[in-house]
Amino acid sequence: MNEQKELVAHLMRRAGFGATKQEIESLASSLEYENIVDSLVTPSDKHSLPEDLIRRYHVDQNEMRLINSAVGKWVYKMVTTKAPLIEKMSLFWHGLFATGYSKVFHGQTMYSQIKMFRNHGMGSFSNLLLKLSQDPAMLYWLDNHDNHASEINENYGRELLELFSMSIGNYTEDDVKECSRSFTGWTIQNSEYMGLRAQSASIWPYSQIAWQHEYVSSDHDNGTKTFLGETGNFNGEDIIEIICKHSATADFISRRLYQYFVADEIDSDGESLIRDMVKSYFKSNYEISEVLSLMFNSAHFKSEKIRYSRVKSPVELVIGTLRLAEEFEFPNLKIIDAARSIGYMGQQLLNPPSVEGWHEGVEWLDSGTLLERVNFASKYLGNPNQPCISAVISHFRKTQSPDITVNSIVEKCLNQLGYFYIDEQTKQDICGSLSNNYNNPEDQLSEIATDAIRLIVSSKEFQMA
Repeated sequence: MNEQKELVAHLMRRAGFGATKQEIESLASSLEYENIVDSLVTPSDKHSLPEDLIRRYHVDQNEMRLINSAVGKWVYKMVTTKAPLIEKMSLFWHGLFATGYSKVFHGQTMYSQIKMFRNHGMGSFSNLLLKLSQDPAMLYWLDNHDNHASEINENYGRELLELFSMSIGNYTEDDVKECSRSFTGWTIQNSEYMGLRAQSASIWPYSQIAWQHEYVSSDHDNGTKTFLGETGNFNGEDIIEIICKHSATADFISRRLYQYFVADEIDSDGESLIRDMVKSYFKSNYEISEVLSLMFNSAHFKSEKIRYSRVKSPVELVIGTLRLAEEFEFPNLKIIDAARSIGYMGQQLLNPPSVEGWHEGVEWLDSGTLLERVNFASKYLGNPNQPCISAVISHFRKTQSPDITVNSIVEKCLNQLGYFYIDEQTKQDICGSLSNNYNNPEDQLSEIATDAIRLIVSSKEFQMA
């Protein structure tokens, strides 16, 4: 394989959800690697079909109270987006700032949080934490609508420090209390405070479309506070600025980005890259896009030892498969079934198991979820009518190659799956199995290509990114 194409394929698997053979070849032939990174970090075209047009075909998405409609809408966006890194970062923040339908119980409110990640997740971390602290789903999920000057609720303040920015060991219990005092009065419009009760969130007329943030100054604690060694009459914005300039926050975010995009385990080269990411965080005034650019352009990220070293999450596997299958280039009703499949594999979008999010890496795999993953990929990519298989058949028919072999068919299938790599032993096993079943590659080209794709997507390598 061409090294440049392999490198671009690696980048697109990590910074997105994979890419087709045509997309990889187009990028590799027209842009230098650094320019491809730039196009991912600052995309010029962020849109698929307009949402109002999509809803004409996804009629069920009008019922946005329900989780399946909201998840289906996001899955379709991930499959069709022209800005895959923005969607991948939205998924990253969804896992880090885990908020769940199980308590919020309103699909539109949950989807609005994802739109917030989409709009602000590549910018300043300070601004993102501010938007998160004002997000109605988060306000309700971690009870900040019950955080009053007369009686503080520490739930959001604690998780903001422990799970969202600094991690345990970098603050005290007093810091949690002072942080929580600073966020008193940050609530949901018309929610229950000072004797008032909330209206239920609704998508229907004559009620709220979804909850909205409101700052109630009369319910804010205006007393002097001491937080992380600084003293003042702090409000939530002040707390966020103090958090963001702390070295522990820079290290926390850099490590989480590294483990999400580069490798689960951090070796000495990884530690060196994380130190550079921390420097970029401060130099750029907390800009996430700058940290990502440095990470993707690093020699460590591009090294061969990093490739195929992370287990794909269920979302990565499903979205990557659907993009290869070109199944949803136009809306159709199967998107809800595809969205449900992600849940069957252990990752129900918009409904993480706890505020800690999902346990990732090898924990994605067990005997049940592995079977779901293999069956899903085989269903969408192992059909003779799918574009990836028909392209392989067309290639050999057009070239009228006099030397069609099982090996050459398998190699072409690997390229067609986005310059996919399998180790030599796996390749020998696949070729051996096909050779045992077929003895005339030229006449049995369609059958061999179909079975080759099915075996490749059932391999251990296909579970990795």
